[in-house]
Amino acid sequence: MRFKTVFSFVNLAAALFLVMGTFGCKKEAKGPTIALGLPLTGDIASLGQGLKRASILAIEEFNQANGTNVKVVAYDDRSDPKEAVSIANRIVSDPSVIGVIGHFNSGCSIPASRIYAQAKLPMISPASSNPDLTNQQLSPQWTWPKNIFRMNTTDNVQGGYGADFVIKGLKIKNVAIIHDKTAYGQGVAEEFRKKIIADGGHVTAFEGLQTGDRDFRSLLTRIKATNPEALYFGGMFSEGGILVRQTRDIGFRGPFVTCEANYDPAFIRVAGPAAEGAYVTFLGSPPELLPSAKEFIERYKQRYPNDELKSYDAYGYEVAGVLLDALKNVGPDRTKIIDFLRTVKYTGVLGTTQFDQKGDTLNRTITLFQVKNGAFEPTPWTPAK
Repeated sequence: MRFKTVFSFVNLAAALFLVMGTFGCKKEAKGPTIALGLPLTGDIASLGQGLKRASILAIEEFNQANGTNVKVVAYDDRSDPKEAVSIANRIVSDPSVIGVIGHFNSGCSIPASRIYAQAKLPMISPASSNPDLTNQQLSPQWTWPKNIFRMNTTDNVQGGYGADFVIKGLKIKNVAIIHDKTAYGQGVAEEFRKKIIADGGHVTAFEGLQTGDRDFRSLLTRIKATNPEALYFGGMFSEGGILVRQTRDIGFRGPFVTCEANYDPAFIRVAGPAAEGAYVTFLGSPPELLPSAKEFIERYKQRYPNDELKSYDAYGYEVAGVLLDALKNVGPDRTKIIDFLRTVKYTGVLGTTQFDQKGDTLNRTITLFQVKNGAFEPTPWTPAK
């Protein structure tokens, strides 16, 4: 849906005038810019590219509707924390940047966020789920503005939900856990483990794999020997699809449960028939399940007819919408935008977005899917209270 927040054209015109410089100046200054910090190359580039497309769509629509010229510049963090810090330093050095959409990986978002904080630059992640990203702002050592926000919910919510489903929904007590050693994958796996134990279950193994590897049979054989009834994986679809296939290759037939980074057609394509029956939790609701996202999906397909809509794209579109809403209301002032975001109430494709004191979204819905007939099928489940 299009932007609904009432906005003062007078305020925006005045704000943009300040950015553009004195009228009549021969050299036109750069207008307000939104920066993207995303994985645009590498194993999960498809997700970063989808977020980029959705963000650009939102900004194009905004400019067309309001006669503005907000720019967008995309940086590739390659899912590498060091590269994320490097591009964060480049982003904050550009005074025209009024906000950052990113990063995708928690391992990139956490170190980069501190660079943005020092520059008083607002950052909204469309996908990073490690609780530490926003929790760090409550630390006495955090002396900068609370500039970090996120559109998706957190690993403790997702991991807890997955564990409840295994213990209470599947009636399974003994679970093996594998993670990819990243801040995201290991983080959600640790939250899953905490809740399994709290629910009275038993973790037979807690092992990490190396991202980029393609043969996990030795690891899986060792884990199978611990006699788990189910296997949980915290990590990306690039490893998850291979993992579930090789899990079946070694003869393990118990349920395979994993996290939202595997809610992608590539997971099913890589796993093949072995994906059948796998469970995937998703942070929030995918756009195809939201009536409020119907128009967005139609416009996305019109703008990008040859590209597949990815699971996080609605989140990128929404983050852009929230930042643009702030720009409309308070102008291109980084500090004022941060203050505005703390109390924002924005209605868009994901419903109503508001942030708590840490910068986390108040939307904490988890959707459960099961792979059936080669597709993700919603499987409604709510833990009994």
